[in-house]
Amino acid sequence: MSIGHTLLGLLESGPRHGYDLKRAFDERFGHDRPLHYGQVYSTMSRLLKHGLVEVDGIEAGGGPDRKRYAITEAGITDVEQWLTTPEKPEPYLQSTLYTKVVLALLTGRGAAELLDVQRAEHLRLMRELTRRKKDGDLADQLICDHALFHLEADLRWLELTAARLDRLAEEVRR
Repeated sequence: MSIGHTLLGLLESGPRHGYDLKRAFDERFGHDRPLHYGQVYSTMSRLLKHGLVEVDGIEAGGGPDRKRYAITEAGITDVEQWLTTPEKPEPYLQSTLYTKVVLALLTGRGAAELLDVQRAEHLRLMRELTRRKKDGDLADQLICDHALFHLEADLRWLELTAARLDRLAEEVRR
């Protein structure tokens, strides 16, 4: 995820302080990985340097001065370009799971056991996401669905690999 573009998009609704941006980001996108304040302020500094935001006001307080940021026309254009550019699909051609299976076969370790343990971990996470989806709002349900669909694809791959393990072992050991 592009944090800079996400913060810019949040600024399109109006100027905000770094604290407000962090809170809005965490509420909408940071359920599993909230932003650190330092990440917000370093990103805002970079956006300011590139002319994508401007300081809309500074308020003195008990601590450091609070800057209020506003998006610039260049920032709006940048967000528009980012939103209209399709994401590159991830084909996962060099997956860690595949690497582990091949290395287990090459070193005489139990590749079938590795697949079983991985399957159990995927199923555990799927149960957790299903519970979260049931209790979540629509945004959380959609995020969970995305993750669940990817986990289902991984499970299909684990099953297919387990079914072809003997043949793969022969090819790997040649």
